[in-house]
Amino acid sequence: MSSPEEIIKVQNLVKKYGDFTAVKEIEFEVQRGEVFGLLGPNGAGKTTTLEMLVGLRKPDEGTAFVGGFDIIQDLKKVKEVIGVQLQSTTLFELLTVEEILHLYASFYHQHVSIPELIEDMLLTDKTKNRIKSLSGGQKQRLAIALALVHDPWIIFLDEPTTGLDPQARRTLWDIILRLKEKGKTIVLTTHYMDEAHVLCDRIAIMDQGKLIALNTPSFLVKNLQSDSAVEFRFLGDAHEVELHAIHGVKQVGNQNDMYILYTDDLQLTLTSLINTASEKQLKLSDLQTRTATLEDVFIHMTGRSLREG
Repeated sequence: MSSPEEIIKVQNLVKKYGDFTAVKEIEFEVQRGEVFGLLGPNGAGKTTTLEMLVGLRKPDEGTAFVGGFDIIQDLKKVKEVIGVQLQSTTLFELLTVEEILHLYASFYHQHVSIPELIEDMLLTDKTKNRIKSLSGGQKQRLAIALALVHDPWIIFLDEPTTGLDPQARRTLWDIILRLKEKGKTIVLTTHYMDEAHVLCDRIAIMDQGKLIALNTPSFLVKNLQSDSAVEFRFLGDAHEVELHAIHGVKQVGNQNDMYILYTDDLQLTLTSLINTASEKQLKLSDLQTRTATLEDVFIHMTGRSLREG
């Protein structure tokens, strides 16, 4: 590994399934102690990438170093320094929270304090409860606890908040940020732009197996060169409207049948848009303004929403 601060280095990883290439020669590094996000729609290759890094799938080309160990040559050592929470973690439903944690702890030469781990995951009042009685959010927190039982350096979280209600998602966000405060390195996959923005120090945006952008959330949004977005529809034939000519517009996007104007001068752009619509005898519909987001970065780069897949 070329830098002492790099704890993960990915080099030209490729994964194929027959004629389909799920991951296409991606490269990135993860720094020690950061939360690194793989962001993209379903099917972008995020989970396949994570599964290669933790040894569940073997790359067809390329390699990676995790904790200084080659994922192909030194996989046993890799597994000693990582903890993994997958989307579909199968738990022994009839065991209690305490029992399954002690079971997993028995697989390792040393482990953290089980009562402290239960407390950290906000499961103290569920210690004696059977797993089948837990809510979705509680099961996710238990899955993360199982990944942490041997005190790994690096934690991989695959879509950790999918299917959870807003309160359960926020609880997990707090837990992930506390893990970062303890010096853990965290790699997480997500298709939630707000989650990536809140949690991640840096984000690798993936689409159709390729890595299309990598930087901090704020830099990626700032690189749009726009602070605000104006979304609207035209009622009527808008083919003759030159949206780039509207005052203050830096970029123009399109999502389904919605137009998106990116601007640094919201008032100027709104006034010009309304005047243009009036001149062309068009009506504006569903007009709204908002701050530019990572969703806009993805739309700008691919022409699609993250939610379209």
